[in-house]
Amino acid sequence: MTSAELENLARIGKLKKEPPLLREYEGLLRSADSRLADAENESNSLESRFDLAYGASHALALAALRRAGYRSEIRALVFQTLPATLGVQNAVWRVLATAHEKRNLSEYEGWYGMDERLVTDVVEAAKKVRDALRALGPLERAER
Repeated sequence: MTSAELENLARIGKLKKEPPLLREYEGLLRSADSRLADAENESNSLESRFDLAYGASHALALAALRRAGYRSEIRALVFQTLPATLGVQNAVWRVLATAHEKRNLSEYEGWYGMDERLVTDVVEAAKKVRDALRALGPLERAER
């Protein structure tokens, strides 16, 4: 996905163009950091750790999309746009897309098939997104 594809998604109504808000962006990063730390706490249940890792990854992907000047009401799309917003490898967003599918199965169909590997993969993918965001430096030209 490229910047042109982000523009196309905005043109067809899948994304909304909206300048980033510094307060929102920083809040998403803080939330993600807190959730990631808790997701790595092995005293938490596996299901809780998955929920925390998924929540952190969504907050980070949303922060990347918001930093790029877009917003989406489609949860899965924030993961799919990561190659365009941060240049992350396809393998990263695919792990997060899988986590999104598992989250939906869990939330809406009562699926419980969590395993340590899934949680670890989601945590590692979220860290890669976080590292890519940090490499961009602070968000400076944004409204408060």
